[in-house]
Amino acid sequence: MPSMVVIATTAVPDHLRGALSRWTSEVVTGIFVGSVSARVRDQLWHAVTETVGDGAAVLIHPAPTEQGYSVRTAGTRRRAPEDFDGLTLIRMRSASTAKEMQSPS
Repeated sequence: MPSMVVIATTAVPDHLRGALSRWTSEVVTGIFVGSVSARVRDQLWHAVTETVGDGAAVLIHPAPTEQGYSVRTAGTRRRAPEDFDGLTLIRMRSASTAKEMQSPS
């Protein structure tokens, strides 16, 4: 049974965006939304993880969790989601750490 998926991409090759747009609609640059089977979703995600390169991608799809969805990430620019007592959380850098990383040394 098809279910809704959202795939958000950043700095990925154009051919990957083209492949995603065959199964989904690119509603805003880099944001793909569609209703696909679990098999197609997993095949699309495999293509994303193999092609993302230096870019980043996030997949959100329905799942039998407390939140009602699952999050997957790919690419070096994204942190992996973490399970915290059944809730999926994304660890963010603190503002001071991010500022230190941006300032020249």
